[in-house]
This record gives sequence, structure tokens and C-alpha cells, in this order.
Amino acid sequence: MDREEIKEIYEKYNLDPKDVFKHQHYLIITRSGIEKIQAIEDIKINYEVVKSEPYFAAVKALAKHEGNNIETFGSALKGSAHKDGNCNTWYVLEMAEKRAMSRAVLKITGLYEMGIFGQDESEDFKRK
Repeated sequence: MDREEIKEIYEKYNLDPKDVFKHQHYLIITRSGIEKIQAIEDIKINYEVVKSEPYFAAVKALAKHEGNNIETFGSALKGSAHKDGNCNTWYVLEMAEKRAMSRAVLKITGLYEMGIFGQDESEDFKRK
């Protein structure tokens, strides 16, 4: 992704530096950025809880935008360390929902194809 493409995304979605950051090879959109994109694109998302347990949750997101429909999933597994889980919070259902939303918004807008990921999708995608 070149600078001009990044500039267009910033302008289209009214993003500012707190909404986006570079992480190794990827551009990462923060939660606030995902919320802006969803609002500007008027993306409707319905959620279905696939599984909810004390240490694990999975949520399906069904997104609609301009006649297109997609479904995707988000999950969260509480672990004591990154090697035995993919989140460090007890709010696994809420984390799974945030991840499902992020994936749905980025997929339905085509931003995944451009190498853009959501901050909520991985503990590795946190701003340093």
C-alpha cells in the first residue's frame, strides 16, 4: 500500500493519527477508526453467539452494506500468557464481539485486501 492509498483512506473515513498506526508489515486501524468506518459506510451488523464459556467465546458477525452480505467470526481464548490464549482479559465474549465487528467492517469494505487489520483482532496488533 502506497502513501496515496493511505491518504485516500484517511480522507474518506475522516481518520486521524490516533485511529491508525503502522505495525511491522501491516496498517492497523484502532477501535475508534473501525467505528468511524462503520458509521460512514452505514454498515449494519448482527451478531450471533456461537459459544460462550468462562475462558472462551466465539461470535458470528453478519454484516450488510450496499447490497453485499458477509459473515465472519471473532473468538477469544483467555490464557495466562499469549502462548496459551489469544487475549488476556476475562471479558472473552466482549472481545470476541469486538474482533468479529472489526473483521466484518474491514472485509465488507475491502480494506483487508489492502493489508489493513483491526487492532482488536490480535494481541500482537497493539500500539507500542
